[in-house]
Amino acid sequence: MTVSVALEGRRPLPLRRRLLPLLAVGIARPLARLKPARLCAVLEFARRGVPAATAEHTRNARDEVVSVSLRCAGNNCLQRSIATVLLCRARGVWPTWCTGVRTHPFAAHAWVEADDQPIGEPYPKGHYKPLLTIPPAETR
Repeated sequence: MTVSVALEGRRPLPLRRRLLPLLAVGIARPLARLKPARLCAVLEFARRGVPAATAEHTRNARDEVVSVSLRCAGNNCLQRSIATVLLCRARGVWPTWCTGVRTHPFAAHAWVEADDQPIGEPYPKGHYKPLLTIPPAETR
């Protein structure tokens, strides 16, 4: 996973707003170690029953995850993306979780999208070819 998030962009959260992002980061760490099929099953289960997240909801969740975790603020895009979708889920919405690759030079990456755009990523949509995606569930 090659994309690095600028550490200078981190903003401190007030103590009272750190608990939920810290929980999401803590839960995301063991989930990031799962095999892809198992991780997808867990995320598909988690997304049930909630509407799609807006770009603003997703950006706020990602910023909060990055602010409470140096690991997520660095090169750990898989844990960052999982923590972001879990934090969104805790707030009643679900963005699209994606993981994919580029071929020249080869690199793998995980990210979140909302409103059909990557959130907080330095690269435009299409830079990485998505291999696995967990979009919001169709709500009835």
